[in-house]
Amino acid sequence: MSNNNNNSSVEALVNEIIRSTAAGSINLLHNALKQSEDVIRSQSALYVNCLQTLDPHIHSLGYLYVLEACTAAPVPEAQANELVLSIVRFIDVCNEEQIRLASNKFVAICKRLHEQVMALGAPMRAVAPLRTAIRKIQISPERLTALHSDFLQVCLSAKCYKIGYSVLENDIFEVDQPRNFFLYCYYGGMICIGQKRFAKALELFHNVVTAPMSTLSAIAVEAYKKYILVSLIHLRQFSSTFPKYTSAAAQRNLKSFATPYLELANSYSTGNISELQVFVQANQQKFESENNFGLVKQVVSSMYKRNIQRLTQTYLTLSLEDIANTAQITTPKEAEMHVLQMIEDGEIYATINQKDGMVRFLEDPEQYKTSGMIEHIDSSIERIMKLSKKLTTMDEKMACDPVYLSRVGKERRQQFDFDDLDHVPQKFNL
Repeated sequence: MSNNNNNSSVEALVNEIIRSTAAGSINLLHNALKQSEDVIRSQSALYVNCLQTLDPHIHSLGYLYVLEACTAAPVPEAQANELVLSIVRFIDVCNEEQIRLASNKFVAICKRLHEQVMALGAPMRAVAPLRTAIRKIQISPERLTALHSDFLQVCLSAKCYKIGYSVLENDIFEVDQPRNFFLYCYYGGMICIGQKRFAKALELFHNVVTAPMSTLSAIAVEAYKKYILVSLIHLRQFSSTFPKYTSAAAQRNLKSFATPYLELANSYSTGNISELQVFVQANQQKFESENNFGLVKQVVSSMYKRNIQRLTQTYLTLSLEDIANTAQITTPKEAEMHVLQMIEDGEIYATINQKDGMVRFLEDPEQYKTSGMIEHIDSSIERIMKLSKKLTTMDEKMACDPVYLSRVGKERRQQFDFDDLDHVPQKFNL
């Protein structure tokens, strides 16, 4: 008798989903599904049959509720592949307007997809689906979703840096959860390192380090370590002074968690390649355990480039042998390789005479007259104007926000302490 009742309830739910969707009563259906959620979850083995009847595109909201409930429990390894396929199919065909009504459910199944592909050792299988999922759940390109960090992580694991970088090109202005922002910037910075886009990586790591935080997070610590290394690689220098807008928690505690990296920066600043190499060898195990040794090796390589770059400020011509001796490079041949790489990367402008081994340093040939450069400048100006307008709008909203005004007023009242007036003289001798 109970089985008949259970089957009847399943059939009733299917009919309700089909009828409400056909009538366009999606909001009413959503309320009904929320009321039935506990029943669906407790009897998921029965309700899984609904998925055979429902169309994931037409009945996306109902399908999502059932799929989320049926995948909530741990999945046996033998069924993991089937689960991945079912979630991928749903992400591909689901109706975005319907799934946005239950975005927390949609995020949950996407995160289960992430977990399963990592467990299967096949992160590549989630790259395209999660990219699609972000587009479907994202209200605007300026909004950070809870899936951005999952997408970037699978791109890192699959070494799909170029695809991962595609979501980093949009400026983010709206964030729901600070943790999502921290992970987005941290994984995004690592994607940029993979793409050799060190300027963008610095920007993202800087965002993590300087973001508001009441307590120090492990993400901020790891971002700070990479921020130091990327600064040395890209800028050939590092300043340990925090910007004044950095949180008190970060300013007080970050440096104590990154001592070897700060010592590396100090050794780098001396310009002595031998001392730097000795320090790196002494701390190699530490850097390797934190998966940063690859970046550390790039730091050592960048010191050679820094030394070569400084020569361009002093000499017009110089032999490869002199460059090797001055920049502390082992052989003239190795010096030539560094110079060629720097020319290719646009870091210096020079020509090498293969006959006599002389290097001639040149001025930057860019005259800022080409159509490509003009388009680049125009697009940069347009982006800055849009950013300025956006910041003005945000500033105006904050100025009218009662919660913000109340908090600022409270902080100002606390700052004005009458005890500070105790030492003001009460009498003046004129």
